[in-house]
Amino acid sequence: MKFLAITLIAHRPDPVTGVLGPAHERFREVLDNAVLAEELGFDGFGVGERHERPFLSSAPTVVLSHVAALTRRIRLFTAVTTLSLLDPVRAYEDYATLDHLSEGRLDLIIGKGNGTAQRELFHVTPEDQWDRNAESYEVFRRLWRQDRVTADTRFRPPLKDAEAWPRPYQRPVRVWHGSATSKESVDLAARYGDPLFSANVTHPVEPYAELVRHYRERWEHYGHDPAALAVGAGSAGLCVARTSQEALTAYRPVFESNLAFQRSAGLPVVFETLEDFVARGSALIGSPEQVIDKVHRYHERLGHTVLHVTADAGGLPAARHRASLELFQSAVAPTLRREIPDPPFAWAPVLPAGTARTPAWAWTSPPP
Repeated sequence: MKFLAITLIAHRPDPVTGVLGPAHERFREVLDNAVLAEELGFDGFGVGERHERPFLSSAPTVVLSHVAALTRRIRLFTAVTTLSLLDPVRAYEDYATLDHLSEGRLDLIIGKGNGTAQRELFHVTPEDQWDRNAESYEVFRRLWRQDRVTADTRFRPPLKDAEAWPRPYQRPVRVWHGSATSKESVDLAARYGDPLFSANVTHPVEPYAELVRHYRERWEHYGHDPAALAVGAGSAGLCVARTSQEALTAYRPVFESNLAFQRSAGLPVVFETLEDFVARGSALIGSPEQVIDKVHRYHERLGHTVLHVTADAGGLPAARHRASLELFQSAVAPTLRREIPDPPFAWAPVLPAGTARTPAWAWTSPPP
């Protein structure tokens, strides 16, 4: 099993003090968390894309480019790239550039995105967002694979023998499809033989398991090799401690702050108590043994071989959050790596046969 640390760069007041820190400090936290994730042995670091309050993740390519400069091994993920809102040509240019700067460490997770405010900002409607997502992905995919592209598009000016630069480093980049509520994203992933990433954060496992089941059916329908199928899954929160009581006590202020935010924003409340959140949700809160057991139970329903956890403290004291990540990597991840298989592809840049790769250290000037 592989493990990602993910952030949407939410920018909210501290749940205990009520203080909202400066935006630049929040970005510094993200960069520090990315470096820490690599130091602790995580396999990937992801940055979301949202264009509305309370998120600062409107420019994931910029953030991930900075992360690429600070790290050397960890793979870089988008979580998710909202292709329904973007011009696919511009998105290609940004991500192909990031692919070069990171020396092929980029993986994309794409999706239509959520939120009324960002749809209105980009003049996208609920009726056309799925069609926009599918069209943008078709163009993006072809630009990555073809030197010249002709496409009779609906949502941007048509392309005729168009070129986009730079040509990519990876041939091709791996694209996952984010799945939360709809079969459209599941079918799109299965049609192209791409891996699926289940959001798996808001509700109990059942609706997500149903979408993954549909994905497997559609994968077979489109004639793909079952052995090549891959599923990733999210988790709603992380706090690993020596005992379950210690973990619950540490996480309770975070849960209560999140619950208050959901209610004030008029969002549906799925879990009324922390105990219910831990029992029926995907949150990984408890002792190492409890977390291992929960991941196995979810694996039985989803069959996932990649798991993401939150990269952010999210209201936990910084020292507690770091201790949780360290305990996850020392006492949880090794067992899950042994007992759950990796995805059926190499965790490395996708390069044409015979292509030499420049090592990361060769880009760095020697110290004086």
